[in-house]
Amino acid sequence: MPTRMPKASKQSARQPDSSGGTADRWRPDVIVDFVFDEGKFFIAVENIGDRPAVDVSVRFDRKFSGADGERDLSTLPLFKGIPFLAPRRRIVTFLDTSASYFARRQPTALSAAVTYADNEGVRYNLVIRHDLEIYRDLSYLQAPQTSFGQD
Repeated sequence: MPTRMPKASKQSARQPDSSGGTADRWRPDVIVDFVFDEGKFFIAVENIGDRPAVDVSVRFDRKFSGADGERDLSTLPLFKGIPFLAPRRRIVTFLDTSASYFARRQPTALSAAVTYADNEGVRYNLVIRHDLEIYRDLSYLQAPQTSFGQD
């Protein structure tokens, strides 16, 4: 007698989330990441999910300033409200060079509280902890400076 395969169910489309529970992969999933790239820090707000996210906002637990050392980047309009963030899309802003950021004694332990909703109005909340200290002693190559029009 042939063995019957169970029909696919919504449960089979579920996957574990970072808290050990299950999260439907067919929902938005917005994260905030500090990206280190060749000695430069960037901040990315990214929807890594398969559905659009709406009303995205980010609240940091500490203030930090960008390259000029004067503007509080934690309060940028970018973090106050993104009306729509498409699936698999991200918005990135430059923070500072790592050398400058550490020299200005900016906070290295930061938490970002992310809130957003899906198209059906279901709200999601997530707190992401970052420790920029892990990048302090990394080695990287700097691109050579080019001088156009100079001999």
